[in-house]
This record gives sequence, C-alpha cells and structure tokens, in this order.
Amino acid sequence: MSRLCDEGYEVIAAAPPDAYSERIERVGFRFIALPMDNKGTNPVTDLFLMFRLYRLFRSEKPDVILTYTPKPNIYVSLVAGLMSISVIPNISGLGNVFIRQSFITRIIKVLYRVALYFPQRVFFQNNDDLHLFVELGLVNEKKVQRIPGSGINTELYAPGDVSEKGQGGIFLLVARMLWDKGVGEFVEAARLLKQQYPEARFQLLGFLDVINPQAVSREQMQQWVDEGVIEYLGESDDVKSFMQEADCVVLPSYREGLPRTLIEGGSMARPLIATDVPGCRDVIDDEVNGYLCEVQNAADLAGKMQLLLDLTEEQRTLMGSQSRKKVIREFDESLVIDAYLNTLHSID
Repeated sequence: MSRLCDEGYEVIAAAPPDAYSERIERVGFRFIALPMDNKGTNPVTDLFLMFRLYRLFRSEKPDVILTYTPKPNIYVSLVAGLMSISVIPNISGLGNVFIRQSFITRIIKVLYRVALYFPQRVFFQNNDDLHLFVELGLVNEKKVQRIPGSGINTELYAPGDVSEKGQGGIFLLVARMLWDKGVGEFVEAARLLKQQYPEARFQLLGFLDVINPQAVSREQMQQWVDEGVIEYLGESDDVKSFMQEADCVVLPSYREGLPRTLIEGGSMARPLIATDVPGCRDVIDDEVNGYLCEVQNAADLAGKMQLLLDLTEEQRTLMGSQSRKKVIREFDESLVIDAYLNTLHSID
C-alpha cells in the first residue's frame, strides 16, 4: 500500500473492522469498514454483502480493486466485473472448502468460475492452486500468474544467532490454533520425542478461540500445557522475537496458500519442517533447507524433528543459511510489489 502511494495512486482500504483498522488509519490510509461473515455460507448474507459492495463501488468509483481471501476474490470480482471495474484477485489459499469436498465445494467452484471470468489477471501464491484452477476450468490459463505469497522484507526479518541448547532444541509452530494447521500432529510428535529428548521444547504461538469449526479449544490447550508436552506462548505481534529463540520453525498444515510463517522463519535463517502439501512444499527444498513430512502423520513429523535434533550445530547452521538464500531469491517482497505494479500499469 505504501509503495502504491509512492507511485502516485490513492489507496483506500476496505475490510471488516478489527484491532488493526486503527493502525491502517494511523499510518495515513483511509479505512472503510466493510462488515463481512468470512466463514459463513448463508446465501442471504452473501447477497447483502454484494449489495454493500455495489454501494461502496458506486460511491468511491475505484479504478482498480485488489482483493485477497476467498469471499472478496469471488464477490468483489462479480460485482466489480458487472460494473466494468478492473479487479486483481489474489488466490492466497483454498482453505477448508477444498480440503473437505462437499456440496459447498461444488458451489464455490461455480462461483469462482463465474467470478474469475472478469479479471484481466489472477494471482496465485503457489503452483498447485494455479494448476488446479486451470485444470478445473475455473480460470483461463492466459490470465494466471504465480507470485511468491505476500512477500517479505528480508532486511526486517534478518538472521540472528541460535544459542547452543545441548541435546535439546526449540521447535516453534506459529499459526491460528486450528486442527487443520496440524496442531494435533505437532503435539503428538512432541509427546513421542519427549521420551528420548526430554530437554527439547515444543512451542505454539497463535490465536486461540478462533471462530472456526476446526478451532482448538482453550481447555484442550490447557490440558497439553499441564501435561508438560508443549508451551503455549499466547498471541503476539512480535513473531520475530520468538523465531529468534527457536531452532526450527514447523508447520504441519493440511494445505496452505503460501505460509508466511515459514517464509519469515526462512528469512531469519532457521531450518524448516512442514508437510508435503500445496504451499508448504514451495518454501522447503527437502533435506536442503529443511524437511518435508507426510500430512496428518505425527510419527513421520517426529522422525523429521529427530533428524534435525541429531544434526551438528554446523549442519543446522548450513541448513538455516540455505533457507535464507531461498527466501531472498524467491520470496522477497520486491518481487510481489513489482508484479502488482506491472499489472496495474498494463491496466492503466
């Protein structure tokens, strides 16, 4: 958003209001509250959303609209397309709907197919999602372009020293506390490893009480903490400080767009462990900058963690440096910004 302003664009942010709305305004952007039921599937509620979008676009008269997350990608593309307003959707991930095939999945696919007829360019954050949409006929392959996630400031997320921890080590999972993020598998893997590596530490950082059917309950989290198998660090805006202390960043997710936490950890020269699924596999070169494990397989995850624990300090440092090199080469935010600017200039 700041770079767009530097390029002479007027930028307005529209989103459901939350704790970050004031911060957007504080740094100089106009914020418009746009109520939205992000997870709901009620068609009446979504029709009201489309009407709110129509009124917003008619009032603000935008030249181009940039969207991400499923509902804005679909409904903004539909409404703006019918109003002859240019849209650039960013398919940042497919979420639960594509993990669990259902009647709702079929409806979502139809909506995507219609909505993505209008944009001139559709960004995808990983190649698996891009190829899936093209194969299913949800988008014209001439429109698609893969970008490296939302990008990262590699100078801000710079490497730091990892202190020696003897036979132990710190494994950090940063995510919303959802079962689909592999939280259960992480806990079970920690339980297995604690028997042989009692000094090893396993940490969870992220939001509890998420409004999501896959949310881990606060009671369940407390049971794990009381058992002594994991440390729950709560939620924080300062992820860097926790990654600084970690030996490895872990994400055993069932499916991702392009996981920012892995990119942040890689930028800070940490080895990575994640599931061999869309999104995660884009960030990890197996046995080079980390390890890929089987999805929903706690024993395999534990095995990959053990491989890391058994590395020498020199081997672990080398693996972390490979993470840093890969992030600079493939995921620097300048690559994302340039892709957006090039597309905006072609629309202009």
